[in-house]
Amino acid sequence: MVIATVRVAVPVPVPGLFDYLPPDSDCLPVAGSRVLVPFGRRRLVGLVVDQSTAADSVSLKKIEQVLDEGLIDPALLRLATWAVRYYGCPPGELVNLLLPPALRRLKPFRPGPPSRLVLSLAGQTADPGNAHRQAQVLEWLSERAMERDELLARGISSGILKTLLEKGWVEPAETGGALTAVPGPTLNQEQRAALAAILCARSRHETLLLAGVTGSGKTEVYLRAALAMLRRGFQVLLLIPEIGLTPQLVRRIEARLGVSALVYHSGLSEGERLACWQSAADGRARVIVGTRSAVFLPLSRLGLIVVDEEHDASFKQQDGARYHGRDVAVMRAHQLNVPIVLGSGTPSLESLSNAQNGRYRLLRIDRRAGGAAPPRWSITDLRGQRGSLDSGLLATIGQHLADGGQVLLYRNRRGFAPVLMCPACGWQADCRRCDAHLTYHQRQRRLQCHHCGASEPGPLRCPTCGEPELLALGAGTERLEDELKDRFPDTPVYRVDRDSMSQRDQFSRLLEEVRRGEPCILVGTQMLAKGHHFPGLTLAAVLDADQALFSSDFRASERLGQAVYQVAGRAGRGHRAGQFILQSRHPDHPLLDQLCRTDYLRFAETLLEERSVTALPPASTLALLKAEAHQADAARAFLERAAQQLGDCAISVHGPMPAILTRRAGYWRFQLWLQSPHRARLMHVLPEWVTGLYGLPEARRVRWHLDMDPLEI
Repeated sequence: MVIATVRVAVPVPVPGLFDYLPPDSDCLPVAGSRVLVPFGRRRLVGLVVDQSTAADSVSLKKIEQVLDEGLIDPALLRLATWAVRYYGCPPGELVNLLLPPALRRLKPFRPGPPSRLVLSLAGQTADPGNAHRQAQVLEWLSERAMERDELLARGISSGILKTLLEKGWVEPAETGGALTAVPGPTLNQEQRAALAAILCARSRHETLLLAGVTGSGKTEVYLRAALAMLRRGFQVLLLIPEIGLTPQLVRRIEARLGVSALVYHSGLSEGERLACWQSAADGRARVIVGTRSAVFLPLSRLGLIVVDEEHDASFKQQDGARYHGRDVAVMRAHQLNVPIVLGSGTPSLESLSNAQNGRYRLLRIDRRAGGAAPPRWSITDLRGQRGSLDSGLLATIGQHLADGGQVLLYRNRRGFAPVLMCPACGWQADCRRCDAHLTYHQRQRRLQCHHCGASEPGPLRCPTCGEPELLALGAGTERLEDELKDRFPDTPVYRVDRDSMSQRDQFSRLLEEVRRGEPCILVGTQMLAKGHHFPGLTLAAVLDADQALFSSDFRASERLGQAVYQVAGRAGRGHRAGQFILQSRHPDHPLLDQLCRTDYLRFAETLLEERSVTALPPASTLALLKAEAHQADAARAFLERAAQQLGDCAISVHGPMPAILTRRAGYWRFQLWLQSPHRARLMHVLPEWVTGLYGLPEARRVRWHLDMDPLEI
């Protein structure tokens, strides 16, 4: 007897869907329904993927409850199913991709306070008396609706906001409401041409790569295109790489478009993410700004997708479902037949290759907006330098500060010093769990591994020979901050890295302070190189760029070029001329010479030619099967057996080989390279092969995953 069943994705790391009988109502829930199912001794929230039949129902369990019928629309379910298959994830990852955390839990969710507040009618005539802080909130809200986080950042306690809500003087702001739109600047010829190309594609799918030099006004082009889509009743999704870019961008979007913009990222509370998710689904949210996970939001009337800083590695998820937000966004736009704009001052080689092959349309903006000139470049020779900062750079910094300018120093190493060693016996502070040095953090007097997070107190003496004078070698952002404060005591020095910007909204408050234009020095990691606009910044410098020149990672030169051009692009964006300095102990290196002589697109063309000769991505498609275990032999044995399972297939197999960081957090890490000049050929082989790996005896002794289109090796 044939029995009707449903196939359910359950959030467990196994390679298949699970068949369930319908609930007691005997009515089969449709695909996309959120259901509660028994799984072993647990009860889990799952998603119905499709309906099926079974010959025997004796061993099948029933769905306990249909929580939401047809919650996920078929198009979005197809997108996530494609992503799971393409990236080699267990089907259970569908639940994590498509549902916000609040909808994955069994217990009823209690919504938190509203994320956005507006003055109510009662609040317009309210008299708070001597409650000065309440009066201040009412005054602020009389001008505009405000984010709760912004009020908290201004020193208003959550208790005051709760009191105002209970009194009815303030109320949650409606999403998508009308605001006062502010006219934007006049577009130059290149901006107008880019906008026209985007608008010509508004009724069909086209992937447009907007390659605009830093400061060229790409965001203004996005906003003009978004405004046209909003007038036609569509929703707009803007993906950004970092949470830190959100607050200022949201305010600019709202001011220019005249509608509220919702944000969606992992830094929000469960209630805030759920509210945005629901507003997107019912169409109330017209503009959504989010990080990579926002690509799976259930947008009912999506008309345009924009991926800003599309080259940024933050768009690639590094655990769970290892998808690339940019590439999933392109697929979503294709499935919905809508345009997508990929914007960057330093486009990825993958996107440039697609433009060369005719898959994407390249739009160029080679001039800065508002008549700003590009910064003046120079390379500084560090050979023979003693100390963290050379005298020439310090003199240049002093000159720019004296002229009223701001300074940015980029050093992609946090902490005080990357190495702590003994001058007597040569002992070095190494991580016991990784093949890496421990970084010395002087203020906490601790040694920390920036790979596994291990931390221990800094020794007072050498643990090997007892020498009391240990050497801190190299310079991280913490050391640079201290030295700059000593050299320029009357100038604010702001350190920007994950250690100093750990509190919520701390980075956005700093950006607001810097944009006031007072002379200051910014020293930090890659957080500073991502799309920030500092009109008063006149000097930018990359300190010690040599590490990338001799890296074993084939992507190192591309990343160096992107970082250099991004940092250089922060300088001279206002009315004053900018200067950029690149420091190196190998100033004659041909890569650095090319960086200074050409623009980024010509530099990238050279890299694409090299990748073509070496048959490396994007000239070929690469997938890595990664395995790690406490014993190196176990990881190697699993990968050797996995390679045997491929048999005689039409793809190239290399390895097993050790990862660049072979031991991390106590695990030995190895990988198998799978390459093919044809993506379809690789995808023909991988899904069935990956499913078979779960059954290998060697798989039980290792942690493993497939990394499709990897960014890290």
